[in-house]
This record gives sequence, structure tokens and C-alpha cells, in this order.
Amino acid sequence: MQTVHDPAISSYYVNDELYRNLVESFTDWQREELAIGAPEVRDRFRLLIEREARLLDELRFDEWLAMYSPECIYWVPGTPEGGDPRREIAVSFDDRRRMEDRIYRLRTGYAWSQAPKSRTVRMISNVEVFATSESAVRMVRSNFLISEFRVDGTRFLSGWCGHRFVERATRWEIHHHNRALRRRAPRLPRRSGDGRQSARRRAHA
Repeated sequence: MQTVHDPAISSYYVNDELYRNLVESFTDWQREELAIGAPEVRDRFRLLIEREARLLDELRFDEWLAMYSPECIYWVPGTPEGGDPRREIAVSFDDRRRMEDRIYRLRTGYAWSQAPKSRTVRMISNVEVFATSESAVRMVRSNFLISEFRVDGTRFLSGWCGHRFVERATRWEIHHHNRALRRRAPRLPRRSGDGRQSARRRAHA
């Protein structure tokens, strides 16, 4: 009986071949001669990345996950330039099963780091598109700034992203996502009151 693989319940595709392809895809891919300057191409992928950011800000996780290929990887390296996830510590290295697990846990209400839920605003800029040896594969670099608003204050995360897009049935899917954190700013404490309240307190002092 032939085994039916389901990436939502099994990590069958996370093997040596995947690691090799991942490292090759994110090695020496941002060369000037590979850059695609056509505005319509850059706009197509810029809109996709902006949509991904908006879906995450709005907590629309099912629609966000639908942007990814079935056999996808979401990788946040522990080093600024990334490297080989088999030999370096990663902040996260999630296949589709793990991504779905994270979404499920958020919905249970038992993800204590998200009780109450954070509110986020993502800003995307400097989108560049790069060709590859395959016509149905594009590499995209962009910068990001994430503002996270929580009960105890606000924090900011900045860095750049590498997306590997694959075209399937006239649709571009995110196959690999590499997020390189450049700076994690200290959380700014929440103010106890707004400016008007402070002014009233000074007036009565």
C-alpha cells in the first residue's frame, strides 16, 4: 500500500535534499546581474509581500497560510546572514506541520505570550526581485519594520526578508521564507496616562 504524505501532519519532506536546496537558494542570490528591474514584475511581488504582512496584522492566519506551498519552510536564522540550519542555531525553523501547530495553539487561548493578543503593524519597503535558473522561481528581498503593541509596552523588530516564490498553476506561492532579524529594540514601557492627564496632574500639584 502506497504511503500518502500529508505535510500538515508529517515532516516527511524535511530531509537532506531540502536542506541542500534551501542553502543553495539563499546563497549568492542577490547578485546585480540577476536583479529584475521591470516595474510590473516588482509590483506583482511587492503586492504579494504586502498582502502577507496585512493578513498577519489582521490575524487572518488561514488566508496567510494559503499563500504558502504545501511543502514550505519558514526560517528565522540565528545569525544575520543565515547559513546552514543543520549547523547553526535558528530562532525558528518551521515546516508546514509546525506552522499549523502554531496557529492552532494561538486559537486555543493557552499561548500565554499572546494573552492578551498583541496588535502589530508591519511596514514593508525596498522590494527587489531576482531571477533564478528556473523561470517558475523568483527570489524576492524586502526590508521590514514590525511594531508590536502589548499591554506592558511597545517593541520594534527590524530586518530583511528573503522569499522564494514558486509559480504553480498560474499562481505564485511562497515556498521558502527567510527572515533575518537585524535589530530587536528594547520594549518601550506603556505610559500611565496621556498628555492631558499629565497636564491636569501638574496643574493640581
